[in-house]
Amino acid sequence: MRDAHVHVRPARSDDRDLIWPLTLEFATSFGPERREFDSAYASLLGRPDTFLAVAELPTAGIAGYTLASSHLALFANGPVAWVEELIVSPDWRRGGMGASLMQAAEQWAFEQGATYVALATRRASDFYRAIGYSESATFFRKVLD
Repeated sequence: MRDAHVHVRPARSDDRDLIWPLTLEFATSFGPERREFDSAYASLLGRPDTFLAVAELPTAGIAGYTLASSHLALFANGPVAWVEELIVSPDWRRGGMGASLMQAAEQWAFEQGATYVALATRRASDFYRAIGYSESATFFRKVLD
C-alpha cells in the first residue's frame, strides 16, 4: 500500500510497544527477548551517536522503524554511519516508507559528518540498489556465546 502521509520522526519511549512486533519480524537469525529489547530501547533513546526513528501513518500508526549509529573510522577521514535495522510492516512495503526511513537516516548521518552510510542485508538487496546503494563487501559475523 502507498500512503503519501508517512511521517518519519525520532522514536519516543511510548513507541516501544509498537516497535517490538516489528523487531520480532526483522530478526531471522536471533530470537529477540522482551526484557533485553526494553533495556536496549531505553539505552538507545537520546544517544547522540544513535538514530532511532519510526515511520508513522495517520491511518495506521507506526508501520516501520530504522536504527543507525555513527562511529569514527581511521580510514574514512571522519565518522561513518551503519544502519543496523530497517523494517517496514509487510502491509506497507513497496510504498516508499523504507526509502523515507533511509532518507532520514542518511540526513542524520550527513549531519553527524559521516563520510558514508553502510549496512548489511540478506533479504533486501534490490531495495537498497533501487535507492542508490552499491554492493561493497562481504559481511562476516561470529556469534559469541
